[in-house]
Amino acid sequence: MKKVVIIPARFGSTRFPGKPLVMLWDKPLIQHVCERAKEGGFEEVYVATDDKRIFDTVLNFGGKAIMTRADHPSGTDRIAEAANILGLKEDTIIVNLQGDQPLFPSSYFDSLIKPLLLDATIQMATLATLFKNLKDIQNPNRVKVVLDRSGFALYFSRSPIPYFRPPGKEPTYLKHIGVYAYRKAFLDVFTRLPAGELESAEKLEQLRALEHGYKIFVSKVPEDVLEVDTPEDLENIKKLRATSW
Repeated sequence: MKKVVIIPARFGSTRFPGKPLVMLWDKPLIQHVCERAKEGGFEEVYVATDDKRIFDTVLNFGGKAIMTRADHPSGTDRIAEAANILGLKEDTIIVNLQGDQPLFPSSYFDSLIKPLLLDATIQMATLATLFKNLKDIQNPNRVKVVLDRSGFALYFSRSPIPYFRPPGKEPTYLKHIGVYAYRKAFLDVFTRLPAGELESAEKLEQLRALEHGYKIFVSKVPEDVLEVDTPEDLENIKKLRATSW
């Protein structure tokens, strides 16, 4: 079964314009993300973008890039167009790796795609980890997820879920990690679904699947994945050196 990574990347980020091209140590941010995917054992890694500057940068460091339309409402929609341009078969497993995750652990790819390899009924999967800092639970930029007993997502929210009403034992809080794996056939279905009330309210595209009755399997991983959402995040990551590199 073919497995492909497609990284959606756009220049016009609201909080950090030009983010894919900022330098992290000696390389553009987007190059680090591509290298993490290669370390995960994927031979085919593509950047899907609507910006020629990003497109040219990827080609210059030896990567593969695909030009897509500029009017996509989400990264998933951009990935779907790229997958169709590539002519990927319906049973291809596509990993949606965010372009702001330069330290994504290569071992997490196995955790992400293994459920789809073991169970043909699973169409979409993602990752989550326990919150280490309880203050982050109140942060709307840290998305929370609750699961059923089989490991499927019941809901994703920017609000703290589940709500804790004392007395009793405080519940476990899971932080969603924004990376996804889909089967190509489901990706085509997903992008044809209209955005629902929940997705529009929370601004979380994965809620589109839940709202239309589709399941998302969630694998738990031991640690969070640092992301570059702001210039401050970039400066914090610059102070780190991943020991596995």
